[in-house]
Amino acid sequence: MATTKILFAGFGGQGILFSGKFLAYYGLLADKNVSWLPSYGPEMRGGTASCSVILSDAPVGSPIIDKPDVLIAMNLPSLDKYEDMVAPGGKIFVDSSLIERKVTRTDVEEYRIPATKIASDEKMGKLANMIMLGHVIAHTEIMPADMIAPAMGKVVSAKKQDMLDLNVKAVEIGMNFAE
Repeated sequence: MATTKILFAGFGGQGILFSGKFLAYYGLLADKNVSWLPSYGPEMRGGTASCSVILSDAPVGSPIIDKPDVLIAMNLPSLDKYEDMVAPGGKIFVDSSLIERKVTRTDVEEYRIPATKIASDEKMGKLANMIMLGHVIAHTEIMPADMIAPAMGKVVSAKKQDMLDLNVKAVEIGMNFAE
């Protein structure tokens, strides 16, 4: 991996920024050059949220991503807004629980996982983001599986340590999901 540009997008409350932070911490642990740029609307929960992460073997010149290699769309407005930005040959991951339409482009790979439904079925509340990220990990070379727990240990706050194992389990469920 020379440089990988990842764009997470959804609405506030879906854990978009947390997902990006998790991936950024992995990058730090792996001695990568990392950029993490969160963005959210003024209304936070329920408003739009996105997060750009760049993982690179070389210094990152700018945190702005104009052509992501990987798009993670957690809702339809995000897919509508960012689908055309993905680099040709890129990958688009869609939460099929919330997005019925298919990706219209033919020069990218589409991966669909009902992350929100799985989170509900597994009694994992708001961990659809981590289920989705597990699916991304399974279908990209973004990070090795043995780095999930160490990176999660860095991003889960001391006040929420009871959520550490549940987050790791959510990532594993996403990794093991077969389309």
